[in-house]
Amino acid sequence: MTLATWLTVVTICILGAMSPGPSLALVLKQTLSGGRRNGVTTALSHGLGVGIYAFLSILGLAAIITASPTAFGILQWGGALYLAWLGVKGLTARSQADSELPDAPTTKSAARDGFLIAFFNPKIAVFFLALFSQVVGTDTSLLAKFGYAATALVIDTSWYLIVAWLFSNPKWLAALKRRAVWFERIFGAVLLGLAGRLVLGILNGK
Repeated sequence: MTLATWLTVVTICILGAMSPGPSLALVLKQTLSGGRRNGVTTALSHGLGVGIYAFLSILGLAAIITASPTAFGILQWGGALYLAWLGVKGLTARSQADSELPDAPTTKSAARDGFLIAFFNPKIAVFFLALFSQVVGTDTSLLAKFGYAATALVIDTSWYLIVAWLFSNPKWLAALKRRAVWFERIFGAVLLGLAGRLVLGILNGK
C-alpha cells in the first residue's frame, strides 16, 4: 500500500460518505428526536454495516452478490421497503399532548436502523467494488486489503459521528427539538422519495 494510493482511497471514501442520501437523513432524524446518544449509536452501527460491505468487497465476495440478479434484487427491494417503512413512520409522527416532541426512539432502534440502512443498500457493494478494483491487484497483501477496508469503515463512521455531534449541540438542539415533529415528517417524506427513486431504478433495470 503506497501513500498516494491510500490517499486516493481516503479522498473517494470521504466524498462517498458526505454524499446526501438516506443515511444522512436517518442520522439527523435519530439525533434530533433521540439526542446525541442515539445519533452516535446510529453512526456507529451504520459504520459497521458499511465496514462489512467494504471487507466483503475487498475479499471478492461482493462480486458474487452483484453477479447474482436474485441476490441483488432481494437487497434492492429490501432496501426500498425499509426506506419506505421509515418514511411512513416519519410522516405519521404526532406531537404528544404534554410535549412538543415525538416519542424518542430507543438506542436499540437507532442501532438497528443505522445498520439496516447500510446493509440493505447493495449500491455500497458496487461502490466498493469499483473503488477497490482500481487499487487492489494480485500483488496486494492481505494486510493492505484489510487496511483499505478499515479506512472505509473509519471514514464513514467518523463522518456521521461528526454529524451527530454537531446537530446534538445544546444551542442547536433546543430550537430544533421544538420543531422535531415537523423534522420527523420532512425526513419521512425524504426517505419515501428516496425509496420511490430506488424502486424506479429497480423497475428500469438500473
